Amino acid sequence: MNEPAPDLLHLGAADIARLLPPAAAADAVEAALRGGLDPEDCPPRTQVTVPAGQLLLMPATAGGHAGVKIAGVAPANPARGLPRITGGYLLLDGLTLVPLALLDGTALTALRTPAVSAVALRRLAAPDARHAVIFGAGPQAYGHLEAALAERPLTRVTVVARRTEHAERLAAHARALGPHARTGTPDDVAGADLVLCCTTAREPLFDGRLVPDHATVIAVGSHEPDARETDTALVRRSAVYVEARAAARREAGDILVPETEGAVGPDHIRGTLAELVTGRTRPDAGRPQLFKSVGMAWEDLAVAAAVHRAATTGAGRET
Repeated sequence: MNEPAPDLLHLGAADIARLLPPAAAADAVEAALRGGLDPEDCPPRTQVTVPAGQLLLMPATAGGHAGVKIAGVAPANPARGLPRITGGYLLLDGLTLVPLALLDGTALTALRTPAVSAVALRRLAAPDARHAVIFGAGPQAYGHLEAALAERPLTRVTVVARRTEHAERLAAHARALGPHARTGTPDDVAGADLVLCCTTAREPLFDGRLVPDHATVIAVGSHEPDARETDTALVRRSAVYVEARAAARREAGDILVPETEGAVGPDHIRGTLAELVTGRTRPDAGRPQLFKSVGMAWEDLAVAAAVHRAATTGAGRET
């Protein structure tokens, strides 16, 4: 007699936030890499143009699980009071492909992207980093603020965003978490230890010549070959790291545009996140460290599996 399939868990945004703190999400990403997962083998993202924007399909399998995220990118949504990123994540048992959980895809993306950045910060950022400049004031900016605070002893936060009221709101949130925070301008990168780029910009946000040699820059805002948040000057003078070389070659405009301009060669990428985690690559001191993230399906899977594990074992955050 066949055993009944387990009930499908429905995990909303509040559940995800309760079950997996930012540092635990970063631990899940790091554990996947330490366990031997090779991001170079991750299936590429499928993109379909639809009237509202883009529909993205992101499947992956690893560590006893399989899963797929169906995400929408709808640029007009914020003006309607709706999230720009929408969607859901279906987590399955890797052996039987029986569905285990359906997770809020927006909340999962908002958690896993800062988690990936946090793993990079653990390896690249100066241990005594005190001042973070954050570009953007949307969900990813909030997530990256929390991730950076969990990894480094920040005492100052400067927020740079197109809309003053949104920047002021994020600065107030940062002050409530402890650091002194204010709004600022792109030139504030000259005094930064960390620069966190969390925007939908398609052109560089700041002058890369101003970034101090000791600073670490994280750029997560785009996954298109002709869109970028950092300029050619920064890429040329930085040690550059990515999630996977194959994904960067497809989607990382921050790297591909300078290459097209002839400013850097195809071998300019110094290392990958897996190489940093496993010690095969180490930071190149004396110049800025730049981590460019495009978002990959294996990351969603690692974090979704950790959320499911917390939900079914009672190992979630106390409330």
